[in-house]
Amino acid sequence: MLKVSGMFVSPTEVESALITHGAVLECAVVGREDDDKLIKPIAFVVLRDGFEPIDGLRAELKTHLKGRIAPYKHPRWFEFVAELPKTATGKIQRFKLRTTA
Repeated sequence: MLKVSGMFVSPTEVESALITHGAVLECAVVGREDDDKLIKPIAFVVLRDGFEPIDGLRAELKTHLKGRIAPYKHPRWFEFVAELPKTATGKIQRFKLRTTA
């Protein structure tokens, strides 16, 4: 759980909303400090074949989330990656994402 603006945010809930977008193959959400040292969500997104990581896609993902989750839960940043770090059993290694965030 992340505490964002005094409210708890479930990364799984944000990921579930993001994965419903047609361009998203898989994603992971972790916390990242902003310039004011406050924790905000950041989404690491793996795109499906045929989609490019352009700024227009970031705006499209933000729009996609508007009707699905509360605004304070929206990721403030989107990082497009080729793959997510995983264990041998396929579990996402979120601690590695937190260190790169």
